[in-house]
Amino acid sequence: MLADKNHKMFTKTTISKSIITVFLIYAAFCINSFAHIVKEQPWHPLPASYLKSVFYLNLKPINWDLIEREFSSQEQSGYDYRSLYEILDQITEFSNTNFQIEIKNAINSKDPEKLYQITTKALSNYIRFLLSKAEDEIENPAKASLYISNAKSLYRAFERFIQKYDQQNYVSLGQAWLNLSTSLGSRGVFGAAQRKPDITTFTNSKKIIDDYLTSNYEVKTKNKLLLPIPNGVNKNAVSKSDFDWLPPGTNLNDQIPLPRLVLNFEERGQDEKDLFLVAYGDMLFDSPQIFGKPASNLGIACATCHNRSDINNSFFIPGISDKPGSIDVDGHFFNPLFNDHRNDSIDIPSLRGIRFTAPYGRDGRFASLRDFVRNVIVNEFGGAEPTPLMLDALVTYMLEFDWLPSPFLSADGTLNEKASKQAKRGQKLFNKKFEAMGGRACSSCHIPSSNFIDGLRHDIGSGNSSSPSARDSFFDTPTLINVKYTGPYLHDGSLENLTDVVQWFSDKFKLRLSEKEKADLTAYLDEVGAGEEPFENFDYDNTQFTLDWSELSTFLSTLNVLIPAEDRFHINLLLNTVSKDLKVDAAGLKNLDQSSLVYELTDKLEAILDAVEKNDWKKSASLWLDYQKLENQYGPVFK
Repeated sequence: MLADKNHKMFTKTTISKSIITVFLIYAAFCINSFAHIVKEQPWHPLPASYLKSVFYLNLKPINWDLIEREFSSQEQSGYDYRSLYEILDQITEFSNTNFQIEIKNAINSKDPEKLYQITTKALSNYIRFLLSKAEDEIENPAKASLYISNAKSLYRAFERFIQKYDQQNYVSLGQAWLNLSTSLGSRGVFGAAQRKPDITTFTNSKKIIDDYLTSNYEVKTKNKLLLPIPNGVNKNAVSKSDFDWLPPGTNLNDQIPLPRLVLNFEERGQDEKDLFLVAYGDMLFDSPQIFGKPASNLGIACATCHNRSDINNSFFIPGISDKPGSIDVDGHFFNPLFNDHRNDSIDIPSLRGIRFTAPYGRDGRFASLRDFVRNVIVNEFGGAEPTPLMLDALVTYMLEFDWLPSPFLSADGTLNEKASKQAKRGQKLFNKKFEAMGGRACSSCHIPSSNFIDGLRHDIGSGNSSSPSARDSFFDTPTLINVKYTGPYLHDGSLENLTDVVQWFSDKFKLRLSEKEKADLTAYLDEVGAGEEPFENFDYDNTQFTLDWSELSTFLSTLNVLIPAEDRFHINLLLNTVSKDLKVDAAGLKNLDQSSLVYELTDKLEAILDAVEKNDWKKSASLWLDYQKLENQYGPVFK
């Protein structure tokens, strides 16, 4: 009965998924800081919740509600269980431990070390339990294979740490897992080609895995960091800077569809390659290397959250994001020194039209964009102090961000003749003064003629003040231009759409708007917030790679200034960024045979960097000319 129930719970996992998973984890480690471009394969909920809980335990403060939720409620479709406790109850007899009680006790006592130890032991026991079930079914290859595949899907939680910190045993364990599967034999087809199981090989391979798990994950040890690093590793040598992984459920990928980037200099007919500061700032905006660890390890750059100047509403890190499109930038993870010890994830703002939207920061604490940018680099993400050139370049580039052209707005912010009748009725409501709002209108703060902002901060009741006398629930007035694409709304992203926004204000200020009035006001916001061609349109000739290639080519054009200036520091930053990006982007080629051409280009960039490091500026200039010839030769054929 136990085996049948267990079999039912794991029917979603297949051997092929396990093989793919191994490859993807290997690929993720190979490209390290750009691992987020690998689309994550689905996780089984037990290792997923284990890793998320481990991640939460390494944050300060620990969000115990999140941890408790991981174990007590599960909503992942396709698995027949009510909670992880129900899964773990199956191994009580096998492990001689009631993990449900032990985990609940650790959570209730808020004991991080105890919870880490017991959950790690539970996961290890469950893997060994499944392997024992496979051994029981060794005469039934199909069923035994399923147990092995399921065990491997759980082992995935430990695998990345074994690979990084215990490479030698990682290889031998990998061979053992492979031998388990190949030793099962086969019943053949209608009795033909039948192959008996190799019981000796199976038993020996299982013992290798059992012994390793028992000695490394079931023996209590004191841990500097609560991470599933094998016990045989010198954990004193492991620091938070080694934190180069994020929990299952993380999404750092670009949003789909990809927003269209509107730059003011392009509207003026200028080429970015002629604008050194803009081009170098563009590169820095895409570079993880301006941030400290762990952000730089993880490939997180300004563009990760503010992709193409807009909001990346796909961005999500469990424990750091309350919902997609949000982030706690002053928490423990990215820079412990900047930790405010509050779980206060905020909605990622759009940077479109940023030269008009001062002050900066959700609470408007920075009057200067330069100060705001420095704060993001140094305080929020723990980076080194940027050079004056870096700040000049980033600010110059960001000041070029423009809004999408509006099809319904006149220059003074009023609706034009293309606007709908419903939106025009909404415009009247937007400008109407309400006694319930102190005789003010929506347009009193969102001034149409001033890009729908007033440059001030207001407490509209959406924040949670730390005390009755505190002033920490004041937030700056956001623009409504392109607001159609910047949801969710309010500083914490608590309102899903513009209809919800109108309803919230109507309820909050007791405006008593009728359903028709709310619909009219929503239509107004929708048309004020609309933009022409909001997303990139890709086709056979205009591909994701050609877009990326064009950007990287623009970044490299700054070498025309940096090499003659013999500016080693900024060249190093540029080439390390572009070379890694180009290698990753090669995976997006439609014609993968062209990837060898991309790698030839990256080899040339690395040769330039080597010459720069040796202060051989004549050779650097010569190699740069060689690179440009190859770029002109290969660029037109890339797809």
